[in-house]
Amino acid sequence: MGFFSDLKDDLSQAVNELLPEEGSEETLEETVREEVATDKETAEENKDASPVISENTMSYMSGNQPKYKPDSAASVTVNDFAADLSQMLENVEDVKVPEDPEPVYVPPVVEKKEPVTMLDNSSKKPTDETSILTESMIINGNIATEGALDVRGSIVGNVEALGKLNITGIIQGNSQAAEIFADGARVTGELRSQGSIKVGQSTVILGNIYANSAVIAGAVKGDIDVRGPVILDASAIVMGDIKSKSVQINNGAVIEGMCSQCYAEVNPSSFFEELKKMK
Repeated sequence: MGFFSDLKDDLSQAVNELLPEEGSEETLEETVREEVATDKETAEENKDASPVISENTMSYMSGNQPKYKPDSAASVTVNDFAADLSQMLENVEDVKVPEDPEPVYVPPVVEKKEPVTMLDNSSKKPTDETSILTESMIINGNIATEGALDVRGSIVGNVEALGKLNITGIIQGNSQAAEIFADGARVTGELRSQGSIKVGQSTVILGNIYANSAVIAGAVKGDIDVRGPVILDASAIVMGDIKSKSVQINNGAVIEGMCSQCYAEVNPSSFFEELKKMK
């Protein structure tokens, strides 16, 4: 049952209790007669005392209706109210209370993090300070400094320095600096320099090299792209192509790859084409 159906039943029961039942007037008359007889018996027993007549008996003997007899106007009002209320309740439909909706999963808001960018070399100048990474230090992450950096420990990440970068430890990542000097180092990644790159003995580079000049005395597995001169010492081992302005190969150096002086002032292709035209 709905809420309004229960309310309708409760109100109907209350109205029925308020309305007078059929035959109430006859019951009222019998009650008054019994009270008159009782009053007479009481008067005979107490002849010397003043007779006691109830208020209802006096009202009945005088032809007036007792006080507790319901008034006709009141009865009509209650009947009209009950009829109007019953009609209103019949026109009201049960209202179904909606059940609680199932909770909707709202994914948490995740803030977007900006990617880590390297230093802007065009707007900053290198400082005179030098940062030192000792032998016992191991860093997992990128490193950037506006001064020089001396790497003696291990770094797993990219390295950038506006000053000079000295490597005697281990770097697994790309490195960029104004100048780079590696002696007895192990580097897995590219080396980029705006100046010179020097690779000493007992150094192993697994990656490409980009610079304005380079001196190689260690082992390099990767291409060497230098816009200036390249010097290969007697202990140098290079496995990759070399592009430069000029190449100096000392006795004992080992090269497996192509050498091209594409940055030289004289272009061999243009020279021979002009030679054919002259014929």
